Amino acid sequence: MMNDTPDRPRKQPAELRSAQWFAPDDLRSFGHRSRIMQMGYAPEDWVGKPLIAIVNTWSDVNPCHSHFKQRVEDVKRGILQAGGFPIELPAISLSEAFVKPTTMLYRNLLAIETEELLRSHPVDGAVLMGGCDKTTPGLVMGAISAGLPCIYLPAGPMLRGNWNGQVLGSGSDAWKLWDERRAGHLSKQQWLEVEGGIARSHGTCMTMGTAATMMGIAEAIGLTLPGASSIPAADAHHIRMAAECGRRIVGMVWEDLTPQRLFSRASFDNGIAVAMAMGCSTNAIIHLVAMSRRAGAHCEVGLDDFDAASRRVPVLANIRPSGEKYLMEDFHYAGGMRALMSRMHAHLQLDAMTVTGRTLGENIEGAAVFNDDVIRPLDNPLYAEGALAVLRGNIAPGGAVIKPSACAPRYLRHTGPALVFDDYPRLKAAAEDEDLDVTADHILVLRNAGPKGGPGMPEWGMLPIPTKLVKQGVRDMLRLSDARMSGTSYGACILHCAPEAYIGGPLALVKTGDLITVDVPARRIHLEVSDEELARRRAAWQPPPPRYERGYGWMFSRHILQADEGCDLDYLETGFGAPVSEPVIY
Repeated sequence: MMNDTPDRPRKQPAELRSAQWFAPDDLRSFGHRSRIMQMGYAPEDWVGKPLIAIVNTWSDVNPCHSHFKQRVEDVKRGILQAGGFPIELPAISLSEAFVKPTTMLYRNLLAIETEELLRSHPVDGAVLMGGCDKTTPGLVMGAISAGLPCIYLPAGPMLRGNWNGQVLGSGSDAWKLWDERRAGHLSKQQWLEVEGGIARSHGTCMTMGTAATMMGIAEAIGLTLPGASSIPAADAHHIRMAAECGRRIVGMVWEDLTPQRLFSRASFDNGIAVAMAMGCSTNAIIHLVAMSRRAGAHCEVGLDDFDAASRRVPVLANIRPSGEKYLMEDFHYAGGMRALMSRMHAHLQLDAMTVTGRTLGENIEGAAVFNDDVIRPLDNPLYAEGALAVLRGNIAPGGAVIKPSACAPRYLRHTGPALVFDDYPRLKAAAEDEDLDVTADHILVLRNAGPKGGPGMPEWGMLPIPTKLVKQGVRDMLRLSDARMSGTSYGACILHCAPEAYIGGPLALVKTGDLITVDVPARRIHLEVSDEELARRRAAWQPPPPRYERGYGWMFSRHILQADEGCDLDYLETGFGAPVSEPVIY
């Protein structure tokens, strides 16, 4: 447990935020005290103690968080041990596997819920329980805006998959084996066996998908306990980590270690550098940009920061889909995030603060790597540059993202004709047409799948390779869209094309047969059409009808920012207006 920080004295019980609800000798506080006693508690449970919110994203339909029903009890145990009073506050679960059209549509709803849960209740600090893809950024964005001391408890990856003696990685191997099924190389019975073997325990995807990426970034920016981000969900260490989160948040409240004191630009620069070394999901860009913008202009990062880091920081984590062999379980037992950061410390700002009350450098001191093939040294990286690259050009003036570490090298420089689809159903139907006029040199284009067009920017960006080509042995080709793709995906997919086609971005003007040039080393993507012709096409373009007439979708569509801006709702960013004041208690 950490000592009080030297520049700030320990907070006194009368200064606790929750004391505003319970301490005054008036009628309103009488109501608060009597109602908490109605639930069987006595003053000894709360008087002079920090009240800790446990924001729990468990649900019956979220397999990534199915163990949270027990973990919340472990967190409560830790809070009680440290002299706090735990309060569980359930929040929307955002199950990646089941929520449609996409959990990205609801990431900001979770952020709103988290912020308002913390602001409206009598709590002094929070444990944020998440892990499934959008829960990490949603929880963190909301907690940053709420401004209370908080610590993140990552769900942890599931155990590695298994089928017929083969190690399976969620997502990554599903895509590969599905192509084998489409090519006629796998029977229906074999496919059913894969379904039963690829996900064998509770926890998130065990590849370096968006879940593992964002849990790792949460540790890199200082919001988790050291080493917490990669502990397998089924490992007993995860139970102990959960209890320690409960103990540590009580200390953070007494130390007044708020997000405003915790985060700096260095925190988010570290997040970017670690993302590159991990072989991260392309979704890392959108989420980390949004998180940084919540923390304020002094913390804000953008696409150019990711691209610059990609030039400097190589991929060191040999984890699928960038790697070919290992999974998150292997990464953790090879030393995990502390070990990875110890190998790349020259690329980190080690004086950044963390939830331990110590610096990042202090947290990784003494870390060791136990398998040099899983966590590579700097002089033997998996990939010489970072995991992501940002391309710009007349088709994507706001930028587009590719993961070169996970695509066929021949497509890093390529010119090919576009094959354009305006929606996913037409793309899917065409992909199954064995008479489709397509070659491996074509560039498949899907548009109207961005933040407003999707809606919510679904993970459609790993466009299916046409069956005709699959049967010819083709397993990769260039694909371009304003959508996202699963972090477990791989291939020559250019994503997040901004601005999106749905609002009239240049992607809306592409026609089948147009030549598109991609040059990843030069960070360039160019539609080989004259400015005059593009102007003619723009004059003829008609905006599509709006997606929603009412409800959350209506609000989302009118306020969502573009991919290069993090896809937050414009009025939620820190720079939108004055901070929200504390609730009035009368």
